[in-house]
Amino acid sequence: MPDDLYVLYRGPLASCNYDCPYCPFAKRVDPPDLLRADRADLARFADWVEATTDRRLSVLFTPWGEGLTRSWYRETIVRLSHLPHVARVAIQTNLAARLSFLSTADTDTAALWATYHPGQVTRARFLARCRQLDEMGVRYSVGVVGLPAHYEEAVALRASLPPTVYVWINAAEGHVYTPSEEARWTALDPHFGDSVRPHASLGLPCHAGETAISVLGDGTVRRCHFIPTPLGNLYDDSWRAALQPRPCTNNLCDCHIGYVHLKPLALRDVYTDGLLERIPAAWPA
Repeated sequence: MPDDLYVLYRGPLASCNYDCPYCPFAKRVDPPDLLRADRADLARFADWVEATTDRRLSVLFTPWGEGLTRSWYRETIVRLSHLPHVARVAIQTNLAARLSFLSTADTDTAALWATYHPGQVTRARFLARCRQLDEMGVRYSVGVVGLPAHYEEAVALRASLPPTVYVWINAAEGHVYTPSEEARWTALDPHFGDSVRPHASLGLPCHAGETAISVLGDGTVRRCHFIPTPLGNLYDDSWRAALQPRPCTNNLCDCHIGYVHLKPLALRDVYTDGLLERIPAAWPA
């Protein structure tokens, strides 16, 4: 729709209950004053979403840490899911938090982008959380970082989940995949090829900064998480005049939440209404 706006929100929260060796925020503990600031920033953002009725909004929370262990993210997802002008509200999560809060959300709008981290949680426990989501009718995808040590767990995860659940694989940062490795990961995730190599993006047209924006806790609006130049501030409406088509200024784009908006890749056509929770429209294929 012409008034659609995709909003990726990231507040100051950076704490996580997991200590994945491939994550710089593993087992980080935020001090109380930062948590209070994060909660206040999120409340202000939620108020803006509620008041901004001239756009059809889709919101993805992309915290550095784990958001669902914090009550204010759970409450905000429920709140936003019931707003008629919000098409989707989703969050990236490890599913460690209790999920019963979603029983009060509008499951036509709320969704989860979940990641399974072998070594941090048992597969049985993670699958039990997935079954909860199935029982509540919540849309979700599940992914795994494509490290060689994760392959057997990823295969077992795929076999244990309903075929309707899309399992995605993120290429591990710094790992170079042989053709045979790429083939076996692609057998699990037919879209692995989008992740396995960085996309040359310099000068390419992108939806970011036109129909997608990145928002920080203080309201700073950027075109995406990976280009720090501000477009304005969410709370003084200066961002509105800055929305326009523009080429990417980075040489490469290697993160799904970035390259999914590159126009030449046409990935919005692949994911359509499942863009934020990373579920292809044609899944199951």
